[in-house]
Amino acid sequence: MESAAEPEPPNRLGPTVHRSVLPVEAIETLALRPGMLVVDGTMGGAGHTLSLAEQVGPTGRVLALDADAGAIERAAGLIGGKNIEPIHANFRDLPEVLRERGIAGVDAILVDLGLSSDQLADRERGFSFQTDGPLDLRFDVSTGESAGEMLDRLDERRLADLIFEYGEERASRRIAREIVRQRRPDVAWTADRLAQLVSRCVPRSPQHAIHPATRTFQALRIAVNGELESLELLLRDSPSLLKPGGRLGVISFHSLEDRRVKEAFRDDPRWEVVTRKPIRPRDAEVELNPRSRTARLRVAARRDAAAERRAAEMPAAPKRFLGS
Repeated sequence: MESAAEPEPPNRLGPTVHRSVLPVEAIETLALRPGMLVVDGTMGGAGHTLSLAEQVGPTGRVLALDADAGAIERAAGLIGGKNIEPIHANFRDLPEVLRERGIAGVDAILVDLGLSSDQLADRERGFSFQTDGPLDLRFDVSTGESAGEMLDRLDERRLADLIFEYGEERASRRIAREIVRQRRPDVAWTADRLAQLVSRCVPRSPQHAIHPATRTFQALRIAVNGELESLELLLRDSPSLLKPGGRLGVISFHSLEDRRVKEAFRDDPRWEVVTRKPIRPRDAEVELNPRSRTARLRVAARRDAAAERRAAEMPAAPKRFLGS
C-alpha cells in the first residue's frame, strides 16, 4: 500500500518533484547494453527513463510511454535532445505503439506501477487526501469517467464490492452505505470530502501508519483506470513484444499487483524468472523516499522457442518457488 506524503510544488505542471523507486536495481536487472531498444511503460518524472537512455547509449533508443499527458509535458525539458521518444499512451497499448512504428521486438520493458509525486501534488486530480479539488483519480483525464462520477453512478452493493476487492478494505460495506447516504446532486465529490467520510467509517488506528482512506482511494483509482486489467494485458502481451532473452521488469506496490506478476512469471512457459524473490528497497532508500517502502521489483526474461517448449513440458513449480 502506498503511503500518503503530500508534496506541494507551486503549480500543476512545474518541474517534476518525483523520485524514482529502486533506481539502480531496476536498471541493473534488465541487463542492458549499448544500442538496445527499450520501453519505459510509465515515464512519470523520467528518472528511470533517463537511466535507461544512459545505459543504451546514443546508438540505442527509449520509447517512454505515459497515460498522463501532464507527465509528458513535465518531462519535456529533461528528455529533450536525447535518444528518448515520449509517447502519450497507456502501457496496455504497447502492441499498437510498436506496430505503428514498424517495430517487431524490443530488448527490455520496465513499468513502475506506483503513483508519482507529481500526481499526488496535482490538486485537480484528487490523488491526495488533503485537497478540496475534484475527485478525479484518472491518469488520462481525456478518457473515461472520474472517480466522483463513479461514486454517484454505482449502487451500494457494487460500491462495497469494488472497495473490498480492489482496496481489501474490511469496512467496505459501511463505507459504501455512507457514500450513498451522502450523495447530493448539487455537491461534487472532492478528495477531502471522501477522505473525511471514510475516516468516520474507519477510525485511524495507532497500529497502522496509513491513512484510513488509503484503501478506498486505491480501490477507486484501480477501478477508474482499469489498472489490473492493464497489468494483465501487459503480462500477456510482453513475451510476444520482447526479443528472445529480452526482459520485463515490473515494480508493484501492493499485493493485488504483485500477485499477478508473480503468478504470470511462474505459470507462463514463455517466461524465465530472473529474480527468484522480489527485490525490495534498501533501508537507506526508504528513509530518503518513504513511498518506496512497499515497492517490489520482479523481472523475467522471454525464453526462446525451444526453451519455451521445454518449460511447457515440465511439471509446475511449487508455489513457494518464487518467494513472497
